[in-house]
Amino acid sequence: MSIVSINPATEETLKTYQPMTKDQALAAVQVADTAYQDWKNRSFSERRQIMLRLAQIFRERTDEFAQLITLEMGKRIEESRAEIQFCAEITEFYAEGAADFLADEDMAVEDADAQVQYAPIGVLLGVMPWNFPFYQVIRFIAPNLMAGNTTLVRHASNVPQCAEKIEELLQEAGLPAAVFTNLRIPHEFVKPIIESPQVRGVSLTGSERAGSTVASLAAAKIKPTVLELGGNDPFIVLEDADVAETVKMAVKGRMVNTGQSCVGSKRFILVESVAEAFTAGFKQAMSELKMGDPMDPATEVGPLSTESAAVKLAKQVQDTLDAGATAILGGDRPDCQGAYYNPTILTDVTPEQPSYDQELFGPVATIYVVKDEQAALELANDSSYGLGGSIFTQDIARGRRLARSIDTGMVFINQPTNSQAELPFGGTKNSGYGRELSKFGIYEFVNKKLIHSPKM
Repeated sequence: MSIVSINPATEETLKTYQPMTKDQALAAVQVADTAYQDWKNRSFSERRQIMLRLAQIFRERTDEFAQLITLEMGKRIEESRAEIQFCAEITEFYAEGAADFLADEDMAVEDADAQVQYAPIGVLLGVMPWNFPFYQVIRFIAPNLMAGNTTLVRHASNVPQCAEKIEELLQEAGLPAAVFTNLRIPHEFVKPIIESPQVRGVSLTGSERAGSTVASLAAAKIKPTVLELGGNDPFIVLEDADVAETVKMAVKGRMVNTGQSCVGSKRFILVESVAEAFTAGFKQAMSELKMGDPMDPATEVGPLSTESAAVKLAKQVQDTLDAGATAILGGDRPDCQGAYYNPTILTDVTPEQPSYDQELFGPVATIYVVKDEQAALELANDSSYGLGGSIFTQDIARGRRLARSIDTGMVFINQPTNSQAELPFGGTKNSGYGRELSKFGIYEFVNKKLIHSPKM
C-alpha cells in the first residue's frame, strides 16, 4: 500500500511514496549496525560539529521546514516555525552538553577505585508520531547520536515528506550514511525490526495500544524502551487564582497545535468560588478564536491532522453527549472543507462517560467543578494517565506543596505543561515511562558501566 501525504486543510494529495519491502527494511538495520561500529568511536568533538551544523540549518531554513509541517499535518504556521526553532535549541543543547553529561564519574568507595563510564549500546529504533513531526524525531535522535548510538526512525505514515526532509538535512549537516535512517515502512514491519538482534533499544511516542505492543516485543528480546503515550492533563484553578490571566493560559494550554498535544491542558478542574467567572471567560475566549487556513498567521484554529482524526474526535464527543454530558460551546464540525473541528467545551462529564478517562486529541476541553483543593487533587489523580498537569494559584508555595500530590511526571505552576531542552519530559501510569530531553534523556540508551579496581 502506498504512503500518501495529504494536506488536511484542503484534502489535496501532495505526494505518494512506495514503502520499503521487508527485506529492504531489515537490510537497513544491518547497514545501521555497520555504521555504528564507526560512529561509536567518533569523538564528542566530531559529533558536536555535525550537530551544530544541523542546528544552523534549522535556524537558516526555518520557513522552509515550517511550511512543510503546515502543509502535511495542518499545524498553524507560527507554531510550525516555533517547532523548528525548538529543534535547533535541542540539537545545540546536546551538542554542547553531551561530553559533560557522559563524562566518566568517580564513585566514593573505601580501599578501591570505582568509576562509572557511559557507553553507547548500538542501533536504536524510534517510532515517531505526526503531531510534532520534526521535534519528536530530533528529541529522540539528538541525545542518542551524541551518545554514539545510530538511529532508525519509523515516522507516522501521514508525514512522509517531513521524514524524508529530516534525513536529507542530516546528510547535509555531514552525518555519515546510515547513522540515521528513515524507514518508510508499514506498521507490521516494526515487529521484525524490533526482534532483529542488531536493534538494542526502542523509543515510541504514540498511543497506549502501540506502546503496549512495542514494549511487549522489546521485553521479549530483553531490550530497553522509552514510552510516551499521551495524557489527560489536569488544569487546576484554585480560589486565589488570577482568573483573567488563568483564562489566557487555559486557551493557550488547550489550543496548542489545535489541541493535538500530549501535554495539552485537557481537564479543567475549578474550585467552586471561581468556577462561574472562569467558565464564562474561557467560553468567550474560545468562541472568539478564528478558524482558517493554517498558512495564514492570523488563524487561531487550524485543521486536525487528518480527516480520520476529525471523525474520531467527533465520535468521542458525540458519544459523551449521548451519555449525558453538555456542550456549552461547539460539539460539532464546521460546514467547510478540511479536517476541522469547532472549539468545544464539555460540562457534566461523569466517570461513566467515554471521555472521562480518554485523551481528546483536538480542540475540546472538559470542565469540572469541585469543592476545594483536596477534591481537586483527587479528581486530578483519578485518571489512568500521568503525563503533565498545572496548578493556578497566587500562592506559589501552596502550588508547589500541592504539586507533590499530583501523580504525573510533570507539574507546572501558573502555566500549562511545557517543554524545554533543559527539562526532563515524561510521565507515569499509562502515559509511559522513561525521560526525554535534559541530561536525563541521554542516559536512557547508554551502558552505565562500572569499572572497579584496587587503588593505584
